[in-house]
Amino acid sequence: MRSSLLFAAFALALGLTGCAAFRSYDAELYRTLDQVSAGNVDGAIRILESNNLLPDKDLLYYLELGMLQRLGKRYPESQKSWMAANERVQVREQTALSGAANLVRGASSYLINDKLRPYEGHDYEKVMLLTYIALNHLAMREYENARVAIKQTHEFEAVIAESRGKEIAEVEEDAKQRGARISFKELNGYPVETIDNAAVNALKNSYQSALSHYLAGFIYESLGEPGLAAPGYRLANELQPDTPLLEEALRGLDQRAGAPDDGLTDVLFVIGAGTAPALQSRQFRLPVPVHERLILLPVSFPVMAPTSTALPVRLTVDDGASLTAAPITSIDLMARRQLKDDMPGIMLRATIRSTASAVMQYQAQRAGDKQNQNSAAIGIAAIVIMAGSAALESADDRTWRTLPSEISIARARLPAGAHTISLQTPEGVRSAQVNLSGRYAVVDFRLLRHQLFVHAPLEPKAQIGETTE
Repeated sequence: MRSSLLFAAFALALGLTGCAAFRSYDAELYRTLDQVSAGNVDGAIRILESNNLLPDKDLLYYLELGMLQRLGKRYPESQKSWMAANERVQVREQTALSGAANLVRGASSYLINDKLRPYEGHDYEKVMLLTYIALNHLAMREYENARVAIKQTHEFEAVIAESRGKEIAEVEEDAKQRGARISFKELNGYPVETIDNAAVNALKNSYQSALSHYLAGFIYESLGEPGLAAPGYRLANELQPDTPLLEEALRGLDQRAGAPDDGLTDVLFVIGAGTAPALQSRQFRLPVPVHERLILLPVSFPVMAPTSTALPVRLTVDDGASLTAAPITSIDLMARRQLKDDMPGIMLRATIRSTASAVMQYQAQRAGDKQNQNSAAIGIAAIVIMAGSAALESADDRTWRTLPSEISIARARLPAGAHTISLQTPEGVRSAQVNLSGRYAVVDFRLLRHQLFVHAPLEPKAQIGETTE
């Protein structure tokens, strides 16, 4: 008994080395975000690559890589990365995981750590992925392809709604059978206000964004399909009510659709700022009763880090006309709503893991009590098991960090040609020159600390396979 316990203890200790449970995604992404915020996109990509050396790249790698490539205006490369990500999302969302290997990975998340689960993406990330694929198409003047992507966005919302409904029901039923508590409000010391507040609770869910639906309306309108544009604008108004800019898009649709070409370009400005909030692992000491013994275990849960991102409220065109920028989507709030909705499942898995660990520790201690000879050595084994459990107990902090935190929009009709657009930011005025042509255009700005990344429609010569810096 003594030798088997010691072997198990040392095997556990050795197995911890290099385990995915030790990976701190927030720490990994810090350097990546630091580089891209300094304007060094190539350096950010190199760091991302160095953190993902295994040949089998996961979904999160392709999400981050695609955004970095987009910031470098490498749209074809970005699309390739994001299509790889989208393929993984669609397979995992539509098909239930099956087979021995998947069962082992599922069991490991219940018995060891959530970080050992394949990263399947948060619901808001899946929808924003398709939205940004559409924005890439618009930057390359591929309106028909943008139409396909944005249509998939809204079709996928229905799939997510159905699958999440089933997941919630399963968690509630499992918790009921086990007698487990799954309300994070009962978790002593947890910062409830970070995910349970008026702004978070005002969201209908964690995956529908006003930006996606407004963009759908704009794309359909640009393609001469006002009948399809109206529902997009209408739902954007429902998701972000009392916003005059959104109300005007729907109210003036018929007039715009019937107006002759006056040579002006209808420009939609999209302004994203900051980065999506980080998830951080924090421990809480949880007493678990096992056979009349009270064992105190460290249990970790994800906590959403505080953020503060200021969006420009106005844009200036050519040192003249001033445009109001209206907030339309907060990915920060969507991420917090996602965590709030996920917490029952996270708590259920944590409860199961804690109970299993407590039973293991109790059995090791009991074996030591029965074996008077060398009981000290067996006690050491129990300590190692406890240490191993504590080391493995780290909350899953993986999330798509290169997404913006806040997004606003502005809209104007401007003459074709070159224009200087200026934004007042906390870092001072940031200006960029964009060239406009055609009846419709989308110009996407991304603010990251001192940097302003600009995504305007490429010139025709740069559309096929070329990249611009």
